[in-house]
Amino acid sequence: MPAREAGNSTTEAQQNKVEQVSIQQLREDIASVFERDPAARNTFEVLTTYPGLHAILHYRLANWLWRRGMKWLARLLSTFSRWMTGIEIHPGATIGRRFFIDHGMGVVIGETAEIGDDCTLYHGVTLGGTSWNKGKRHPTLRSGVVVGAGAKVLGPIEVGENARIGSNAVVTKEVPDGATVVGIPGRIIRKPSEETLEKRRRIAEKIGFDAYGIADDMPDPIARSIHNLMDHMQAVDHKIDTMCQALAEMGNTSCSDALPKLEEETFVSLNDAYEEIKSAAQEVLKEEGTEDSVADKTDKESERPH
Repeated sequence: MPAREAGNSTTEAQQNKVEQVSIQQLREDIASVFERDPAARNTFEVLTTYPGLHAILHYRLANWLWRRGMKWLARLLSTFSRWMTGIEIHPGATIGRRFFIDHGMGVVIGETAEIGDDCTLYHGVTLGGTSWNKGKRHPTLRSGVVVGAGAKVLGPIEVGENARIGSNAVVTKEVPDGATVVGIPGRIIRKPSEETLEKRRRIAEKIGFDAYGIADDMPDPIARSIHNLMDHMQAVDHKIDTMCQALAEMGNTSCSDALPKLEEETFVSLNDAYEEIKSAAQEVLKEEGTEDSVADKTDKESERPH
């Protein structure tokens, strides 16, 4: 009898511990909603109207069943959750604390996916696999990762802590800690050093061109190409200065001649070029006797239903 009573007390203690952990997780999940969604007004509203929270609660129960061998029942609960929330989380996935899914519709999390603490996913995100083989085939997100709407993270890759994945990006390679990934395929945006920015500014002033109309941290391929050209020009300019100094020491003063200044008209903006092309096209249409101008045609095209 004493042994049975001791066993019962141990079981009750374990149940109480599980209940305490569950309540603590629920509180953390609700708190994470208030931290990351300014539209959240009160706890009752969050509990009753947030599908992301509902999906996480369903997942935690399904995962508990999965780990105890009741896999069919876990999959059934997962399917029910998908019907109710539009979010599909495999019960075999591993998810940390304070996980938040905002909006949530269309989110898919695969069986072998691993998600750390304090991660955030937006609607349309897929943590998917690229292989039909069993074993690890889904991504691992370390703590603090944010994945934007519509992004696809595919394969058994690792996304480092506090990394950011932009909306609609397709990521199939490892992402280092703190990096930002955008585009298809996903490319890492690296912010240049202050020294590099200063060199670009000096070369831009020298040639009379400002390449900073587009922010440097934007993933614009044309802006990045211009920046690469400016970096190359700076290196060439440095070599020329070195050669001129060597020639001056030898008595050659040909490098002292000033370079011709670039005219501002050389850098015609795209808008000015468009206006010139539009005016020329209108002149051609007038000569041919066409009544509708280019602008009229453009207006008619814009009025067509799409």
